[in-house]
Amino acid sequence: MGRILRHLFGAVAACAAVALAAPAQAQCVGSDPSVAVTVDAKPISGFSVRAPGQRRFGMVEYLGGLELTSSHKDFGGFSAIRVEPDGQHFVSLTDRGWWLTGRIAYDHGRPTGIADARMAPILGPDGRTLKARGWYDTESLAERDGWLYVGIERVNRIVRFDFARCGFRARAAEYAASGRTVYGNLPSNKGFEALTFAPRDSKLAGTLIAFSERGLDADGNLRAFLIGAAPGDAGIAEFSVKRRDNFDISDSATLPSGDVLLLERRFSWWSGLAMRLRRIAISAIAAGALVDGSDLLSADFLGYRIDNMEGLSIHTDANGAVVLTLVSDDNFNHFLQRTVLLQFRLVDE
Repeated sequence: MGRILRHLFGAVAACAAVALAAPAQAQCVGSDPSVAVTVDAKPISGFSVRAPGQRRFGMVEYLGGLELTSSHKDFGGFSAIRVEPDGQHFVSLTDRGWWLTGRIAYDHGRPTGIADARMAPILGPDGRTLKARGWYDTESLAERDGWLYVGIERVNRIVRFDFARCGFRARAAEYAASGRTVYGNLPSNKGFEALTFAPRDSKLAGTLIAFSERGLDADGNLRAFLIGAAPGDAGIAEFSVKRRDNFDISDSATLPSGDVLLLERRFSWWSGLAMRLRRIAISAIAAGALVDGSDLLSADFLGYRIDNMEGLSIHTDANGAVVLTLVSDDNFNHFLQRTVLLQFRLVDE
């Protein structure tokens, strides 16, 4: 993902030379619609409410966190994030169709703030914003070869953007449109919540893996899809993820090992808000399969500094440690909910 934001930080020439996987390039049309925004960050020193000095939780170690606020009217509702290999630069999106890019600042490995932040509306194929088209709930985000792939829940579409070359000017192009005969009947508000690519050296060879939030199969398990890597490829297969404890899927990311990590979320008026990280073996994912996995972390709102956790990204730091970055969706309910960014180190990866 290191090529995605270089043009935004002074390396336009390098981006122009990027070789893209797709046979045709999108046109970079119009002026840059982004604006600089100031993001204020309040450190979250401890993850546990009752034991703020505790660092080890399940199979992860807490590195630090931030509570984020901004005066920009469209700041909030963050439903996905992808952090570049440098562990600093990132791209995120809101469920109301806005990009956020920036840089995570650190002090001795602990996140301390957000710098160089910019926001812009996500553009549709004709240059109008996705919001103007009625394409609401941009919930999921994946990256390959400088292209960003976005799942839109309300209309059950996957679109992609030539972001490495065009940046905020990139326009949506529908991806695997033929698949809508397979996944088009997902619930309009429980559809594509998570996207990630399988490793190129795995048996799935770069396939896009798409998870529904709560699209259920006949057995009550969560529907998921394997979408061919070639643009326009109609080869789409379905598999299922075992639904346990009433958790829904809110994001996914691929570990260096090739396994897939799921971020899950549960809310009810009786049990409150909770999150879970579940690891799915890449070897188990196949057409027609029912997959499950081991739980790495579980946390609830009363005992831990979480909110409505919706975004997950994975990168490897300079010491070779696998770092997980999570972000929450405050539903633009700034009085009752928070935008939090949390980081953990995966233990024994």
